[in-house]
Parts: sequence; C-alpha cells; structure tokens
Amino acid sequence: MFSRSYTNLLDLANGNLSALDYGGGGGGGTAAGGAGAGGRPPRARRMQRTSTTPGTFADLDEDRAGSVASDAQSSLAGDRLIVVANTLPVRGERRPDGRGWSFTWDEDSLLFHLRDGLPDDMDMEVLYVGSLHADVPPADQDDVAQALLDRFRCIPAFLPKDLCDRFYHGFCKQTLWPLIHYMLPYSTADHGGRFDRSHWEAYVLANKLFSQRVIEVLNPDDDYVWIHDYHLLALPSFLRRRFNRLRIGFFLHSPFPSSELYRSLPVRDEILKSLLNCDLIGFHTFDYARHFLSCCSRMLGIDYQSKRGYIGLDYFGRTVGIKIMPVGINMEHLQSLLQKPDLERKVAELRSQFNRKTVLLGVDDMDIFKGIDLKILAFEQMLKAHPKWQGRAVLVQIANPKGGSRKELEELQAKIEQSCKRINDQFGRPGYSPVVLVNRALSSVERMAYYTIAECVVVTAVRDGMNLTPYEYIVCRQGIPGLDGSGDDRPRGKSMLVVSEFIGCSPSLSGAIRVNPWNIESTAEAMNESIASSDNEKQLRHEKHYRYVSSHDVAYWSKSFIHDFERSCRDHFRRRCWGIGLGFGFRVVALDRNFKKLTVDSIVADYKKSKSRVILLDYDGTLVPQTTIDKTPNETIVSMMNTLCADKKNVVFIVSGRGRDSLEKWFYPCPELGIAAEHGYFMRWTRDEQWQIQNQSPEFEWMHMAEPVMKLYTEATDGSYIETKESALVWHHQDAGPGFGSSQAKEMLDHLESVLANEPVSVKSGQHIVEVKPQAVSKGFVAEKILSTLMEKERQADFVLCIGDDRSDEDMFEKIADIMSRSMVDPQTSLYACTVGQKPSKAIYYLDDANDVLNMLEALADASEEAGSGSPEETEVPSTLEEAW
Repeated sequence: MFSRSYTNLLDLANGNLSALDYGGGGGGGTAAGGAGAGGRPPRARRMQRTSTTPGTFADLDEDRAGSVASDAQSSLAGDRLIVVANTLPVRGERRPDGRGWSFTWDEDSLLFHLRDGLPDDMDMEVLYVGSLHADVPPADQDDVAQALLDRFRCIPAFLPKDLCDRFYHGFCKQTLWPLIHYMLPYSTADHGGRFDRSHWEAYVLANKLFSQRVIEVLNPDDDYVWIHDYHLLALPSFLRRRFNRLRIGFFLHSPFPSSELYRSLPVRDEILKSLLNCDLIGFHTFDYARHFLSCCSRMLGIDYQSKRGYIGLDYFGRTVGIKIMPVGINMEHLQSLLQKPDLERKVAELRSQFNRKTVLLGVDDMDIFKGIDLKILAFEQMLKAHPKWQGRAVLVQIANPKGGSRKELEELQAKIEQSCKRINDQFGRPGYSPVVLVNRALSSVERMAYYTIAECVVVTAVRDGMNLTPYEYIVCRQGIPGLDGSGDDRPRGKSMLVVSEFIGCSPSLSGAIRVNPWNIESTAEAMNESIASSDNEKQLRHEKHYRYVSSHDVAYWSKSFIHDFERSCRDHFRRRCWGIGLGFGFRVVALDRNFKKLTVDSIVADYKKSKSRVILLDYDGTLVPQTTIDKTPNETIVSMMNTLCADKKNVVFIVSGRGRDSLEKWFYPCPELGIAAEHGYFMRWTRDEQWQIQNQSPEFEWMHMAEPVMKLYTEATDGSYIETKESALVWHHQDAGPGFGSSQAKEMLDHLESVLANEPVSVKSGQHIVEVKPQAVSKGFVAEKILSTLMEKERQADFVLCIGDDRSDEDMFEKIADIMSRSMVDPQTSLYACTVGQKPSKAIYYLDDANDVLNMLEALADASEEAGSGSPEETEVPSTLEEAW
C-alpha cells in the first residue's frame, strides 16, 4: 500500500497511475538458503520490516510528511553513513546446487571503497542501499535481504521486473542518459525517442521504493545519507518530506548538461527542486556545476554565492552547498592487482603478440558517446599522414559489451568493424594488423596487462562524466620492478595520454594532450606526437600525472566530500524548519528559531491596548504583489489607509523606494497619510505639508559619473534600462536574460564601486536591480526619525508595526530591533517587525503574501472603527515636518 503523498508527488496531470500496481519492493515469503561469506562480518542485526512510524505507509499523509514533528527517530540508532545507489557493491549468484545464494564484495565498485575515505577520528558505520544485479525470486527476497544486512551491511531494494525495465531501461537510459550526454530527441528515430510520461512515473515510483528501504534503517538525527548518480534524482524529495532536518548529500557521476539542453526536459523543474532538497551536491568538474547553477538561475530564479572558496545556493533559508571534486581510483586495489602472478605471464604474452610494435590503447564501453569510431578514423589518418608508423604502430581497441538498445549497438558495432576492416585491408600485411578490436569484457588482470604494454592511451569520448581509464593506465605504467623485462629493479614510469576535452578527467590531467575528438586531423596529429615524443618527455609527463593520481585517490575524494558534507549540515538543529508545498514543489524553509507567523488575534489584542502607535508600510510586494503590472492602489487599500489614519492614536507611513510623484498621485485621497519616498530621501507627514529633503546637500556630481557606466551596461544588455530618480539611479535587468543579466549586474556593481569609491554614495544590488543612492538615505533612518520625533514630544510609541518584503526593508527591521535599548519607545512597547514571505530576515514575524498583509491591516482598521476615534490629545503628532526635523 502506498502513501497518499505519492499522487501529490507525481502531480500527474493525465491521471496515469499504472505504476501504482506494484508493492513496496521488499518482497515476501521465506525460502531456504543464505548468503555466502564475503567481507568482514559485522555483528548480526535483524532487519526491521516495518515503517519507521506506527502504521502503514498509507498513514504517512501530507500533514505528517510535511511537519516538523515528522523528524521522528527510526529503529536503528548510531552515527552512520548510508550510501544509496542504483546497485549495491556486491556480486551475487545462486549456488550450483540451487539451495540459496552466495555473495561477494564487488571490489571494482567505486562505492565499495567510499569507506576508505572516512576520517580516522570518525567512528562511522557504512550501510549500503541499492538494487542487486541478480534476479532474486520473491520467495527468496527476505532471506537474501537479511543475509546481505548481516554480512555486508547492505539493504537491497527489489524492484519488480516491469518496473525496473521502465525505470532503468526506460527513463534512465532513454531520457536521462542521452540528455546528460548532450543529445536531444529531435524525432522518434533518435536515441531514446520522445519523452514518455509512463517512464517518468516508473522512475518516481522506483525512487519511492528506494526511499522506503532507506527509511526502514534510518536514524534521522544522526545518520548521513549520501545518494549517488542520475538514477536517484527524485530520492532527495522523498527523504526530505519525511525528515526535514535529515543530512542529505548527492554526487552526480555523470555530466550535467547546459541549461539550453536541460530546459528541453519536461520534468526539469521537478528534478532541480528535488536536488535542492540536498545539503551538498557534488560534481566532477566546474563545468558541470556551472551548468547546474545556470539551470537553477534561469528556471528557478535562484542565484549562487561564493564565499571563502565555497559555493552555495540560498534556497528558502537553507544553504545548498556545491562541491567540485573529481573522483579518483583505488590505489591499494590497483597495486594489489599489479602484484598478481598472472599479470607477468599475460604481459609476456602480449609483448610476444605485438613483437615490439608501438601500441596505442583504447578501453571503452560500446557506447555511442565513447567516440570509438572517431578514434579509429583518427588512427587511420595518422597512418596516412605519417607513413613511418605503417607496420610499426598498432591501435588496440577494447570494446566492453554494454546493455542498451540492441539495434543501436548493432549499428555502432557494424560501423566500427567496417572501419577496422578497411584500415587492416589497406595498411595490413602478413603478421601485422594495424587495428586490433577486442569485443569482449576483460578481467582486471588482462586490462592491467594491456595498460602495461601500451605506449599511449587514447580517450576520444564526445561526452563522459569522469572516465578513470587514464588514471588506471598511469598507475600501471608506474611499473612494478622487473615487470617491463628490462632487468632493472627500479620502476621506470613513462606514459602518454591523448584525451578528449569533453571528459571529466581532462582538467586534472594537465600533462595530457587534449583534443577535440570531432577534429580527426588534430586527433591524428596528437596520436603521432604522443608516440614520437622523447623518453624524457614521456617520463616528465608521467611523473606529473602520477603525483596527482596517487594523491587524489578515491579515499581522498570520499574524505573531502564527507568533510564538506559535515560542514554543510552544522546548522541543521539550530534553526526552525517548515515543510511546505506539494509534490516536487515541496521544500523545507529553515528560519531562525524566533521567526514565526504573525497571527491576527495577537496583534489586534496589542493594538487595542496601545495608546501611541507607529505603522510603517512598504508598498511594492507588501500592499500590492510584485507580479502585478498595474501598481496603482485600489479602493480597498485607499479606504484602509484612511481608516487607520483617522485613528488619532496612529502615525501611518508608506515607506517606499518609489519616486515621490507616483506616491503623491496614488495616495492623494489620503490626506493624513505620511509618505517617505525614495527610501526616505523625501518625506512628509501629511498631504498638506511640503516635501522635505533628508540630505540638504545639492551635490549630485556622482550622478554624472555613475550614469555613463550604467548606459554602457544598458547598451550591452538587451532588456535592461535605467530609472533616474531625483536622489538615485537604478539599473533594472529583470527583462534581460536571467544568467546574462545577473552576470552583468555583478560586473556593474564592482565597476560602480570602483568609480564611486570616494563619493558619498552607496552602491547596492537588489532583486533584479543595481542602485546608487546617497549614503545617509535608508528606510532605517525613516523609522528612527519618526520614533525619535514622538519621543521628543513625550509621546513615546507603545506599538510599532513595520512590514516590508525586500532587502531595503531589512534596514527598518534592524533599526527597530534595538530601539528598546535606546529608550526611544515605551518599555512595554509591542514591536512587530514583519517580512512578507517565509525567508531569512531580520524580522521576527512573517506573513505569506500581500493578501495576508491586507487582511491583517483590515483587522486593525476594524479595531479602530470599533473603538471610535481617539481625542487629538492622546497622541500629538508634529504639526509640520520642519518641527519634526
């Protein structure tokens, strides 16, 4: 049975719920048999087969899933790292006698070696959650699951075959895999075809089943959950819905496409929002991270900030960290393979086979993105352009079989074999085949042997996440004493690399020859250069690479990620969290513990008791929504302002960044309303008063310096414009391209700060703006001036309400926060600093939107009408603004 939150999470417009036919993935029944020995057996612990809260999954409804109270502990406690991936790092097979199963660690799995990077001072247990390569019948699943937990600390997720096909072979391989490798489905004939909604449903359901397996063993207060790769992009949303403060990390082992490609995905927002439920997101290279950040900016309007080397996204009060760290290899495991006795024999066989010929090596999966066909064409071009290598150079291409579309692989393989046959027919001779194609999976020892004899490894992938082939090659070429047949007991490391600039390991291999694999001629020249280089050149390049590869191994990568993971989660239990939203729109809002929603009943009660009130209101985004095109106040707002102003106990001000002309025109029907325009540069207490200027200095020479700079950026940024106020200049870029506009704004901010360094002005960025204004002008000054004026009249305020929605309003919140200590108000004053929207703020209250603000103000206006107008003597306001100043 499934939780009711499932349908909300899918948010399926077409009502296709066929994926819901499957059970919880845990399997049922009992069967004889167990798991074979493998790895170090920890203490046995019976796996829990129930939910982490009483009842069935159907009881985990929206209210509980989204509440803070859902941070309940589950049955297994302790400091642990739970590693979640599509497949577990174990190999399983049924015993020959058919009675039970045997399992061993998969030492080639990257996940198996993650624990090597745990800090020495961290006593942390590692659990693995994932699916099995083996097809385990439902009758055996309980016993297999228990054996894997007891012996390997692994929790398997058993997916029904049809679901697995649509999840893995459907959405993962036909939709995500081509997209992250920069391929768009222009037609149904392309790889993957059109977007299939049923595949997306299966993907979400599979992620749901993975989350259930994690929840079964999760202690949310202590555990760290580290999710891996593109198969589980929806998993963070499921976990965050249940546990608002859970520590969640994610590492993408694949490329992340540019925003221009990613935006073509119909479920683009859902995946981005799911990833933003993590605390730390890792990528191999800055390019992949930059593409992700660009997508967040262009599609969700979220910009990143960089501070002291750390990149973070502010997402509803939570900082989502971005980690850039290429993964490494397991040095200890590779060096143990190099010590195996079979290796020396295999190396000797290969040396005899190639008879002192120069071997260039390619080791790739049979995949359209690996560029095997381009590599073979480049080798053909090298033989043509440099005939001296004919009869002397051999390209050995190992093509590991890979699951996928049979038709696609057959076409690719036929094309490669055709190219190999053509080259061998043209340049081959008895005893010499220029291209040797190995169409089978090799054992680890065989692969190490090929690396050992190769003079150069060539990687021409057109797009690849990381590709550790060059790293393995470098370690093998470092050598084992005596293995090269020279009789020298010292390792003699020489290696050359030709690598595509489109793979993740390329930036870290600074000594490699980087190529654009689509350029056949330049790749051919790179091959020639690599094998024609002097031994000294090969040795220097090798030593440079070996220093990096040996020091940046998988343990270093894991340790670095976990260190930043801990740092990203330090504030989890110091802030209040709310879960809001439905489906993939769910997110956790993290706010200060004192931050709470302003309730109408409480403020009305304090309002009625008070005798001298100050009400300060922002306009845009507070009284009218930011999204409204017509900003003119409606009759309701005007009537409400008049009602509040008619109460002689009240001093009401509109405090806005807008120019005085607009505000004067809009609020002309409100004679008793005070207005502070352009952040307080112009101010008046009533309509009949003259506008007074805060800064009487007529010096505006800085405008002549700032305006040309702004015009320069306006001409270069389509969609931007300059707003000229009487006291300020504002550059708007909300209609410019999201990424380009933000980039130009940051550049302009630096430019203006440099140009105006000696001028009495401040340069600030806001929501899609860059503003230059006099230093002394701020909304905080307005609040202070009004309160100090009342204090001088011995009519100290005992009720202060201040509402705003953007950065400029934070000045007001900050000012009124310390007025109690400065005795500017009555000691018993009720202070209400309120921001609009649940977001980090210096205010201690919030209202959800402009409608909430109007409803609250209407309640205050009703309270004034009920009480009747007070006498003028109760609260004396200044008769003129000159008197106030």
